[in-house]
Amino acid sequence: MKSFVKLFLISILVFFTFSGLGQIDLEKTVTKKVEKKVKREVNKTIDKSLETDKKKEDSPKNETASNDESNAKNDSEKVMQDDDSKKNLKIWSKYDFVPGDKVIFEDNLSGEKHGEFPSRWNLVGGNAEIGIFGDENVIAFMKNQTEISPLMKTKEYLPEIFTVEFDIYYFNKGNEAYYLNLKDQKQMTIRAKKVSLGKFEGEPEESSRETGWHHIALSFNQRALKVYFDHTRVLNIPNIEKRPTSLTISALSHGGKKGDPSMIKNIRIAEGGVELYDKLLTDGKIITRGIYFDVGKSTIKPESMGVINEIVKLMNDHPDIKFSVEGHTDSDGNDAFNQKLSEDRAGAVKAQLIESGIESARLESKGHGESMPVDDNSTPEGKANNRRVEFIRI
Repeated sequence: MKSFVKLFLISILVFFTFSGLGQIDLEKTVTKKVEKKVKREVNKTIDKSLETDKKKEDSPKNETASNDESNAKNDSEKVMQDDDSKKNLKIWSKYDFVPGDKVIFEDNLSGEKHGEFPSRWNLVGGNAEIGIFGDENVIAFMKNQTEISPLMKTKEYLPEIFTVEFDIYYFNKGNEAYYLNLKDQKQMTIRAKKVSLGKFEGEPEESSRETGWHHIALSFNQRALKVYFDHTRVLNIPNIEKRPTSLTISALSHGGKKGDPSMIKNIRIAEGGVELYDKLLTDGKIITRGIYFDVGKSTIKPESMGVINEIVKLMNDHPDIKFSVEGHTDSDGNDAFNQKLSEDRAGAVKAQLIESGIESARLESKGHGESMPVDDNSTPEGKANNRRVEFIRI
């Protein structure tokens, strides 16, 4: 197991570290390293644009064939994208992590200004700021041992049952370490005295060690703690003596070349974790916010497979159950777009259930767009709660 995985796991198991509550002012200037990274990305975009323009100038203008060729190329790329998506989902076919029912903190970093401190976080120590990696906003840890905490209304915000998810970037170079630090009610260190209770259940596959983004998920249920690295459950601690009430995220050192910042994105904390079948019995439906899609698209993200796999298991265990899969969006975008998007997303989930072995006759799908909100669309958490997929028993 690579050192960065070990360090990440050890931080959860042992260090649950104490952190001060004060916030340190962050310099507003963009560091040279981030400037260089942004410049490289901009140059790449410009080079691609120039190359495309040159090809257009050099190519013969056959107007009759151009449209057909363009359409064929788009269709080919769409099929390839679908095939890649199916391949990724299949890799996650045994993933069993199910996020909490209600989102209490959500930060997809939208609307953030590059070079500024992330607006939804406190700085405990070090130096962090919003960076641009590719075409996405990320939180970049600019100094060694940088530590941040979610900006919440109360000091104690973690319920007895909760889940945490976020993405980390792995450079596959140097000594990299990302820490999720859980703190108790008194903001004191929680020491895992019985380290033997921590069981390493699996080691991430070679593909999980590739340079790029990787998904981290943690679930806590009163005393039990589980940790997932991509689609592998890597740690299981059945008994933690003290209950965590807050958390911080930190990076011990930079990855990659000297000066490259450690990076995270897509941070979500959710409350609850009732068994899906119990939800169905009490409510007649299952509402989940754990099926994720690419922004503005119906492409299912691999980390959604935890919920989908549980739905498949439930339907296999109870052959009489039939579902209407119903999609809902937040209020961003226009009504017509959101209506179509919700329909496409519900259809994509239905298709994945069929791909996983469920008979099509047991499934229907429909979308409601933004017409049936269950939370306030004025906050990131409210929007996250409105973006949902419901499984209505029929």
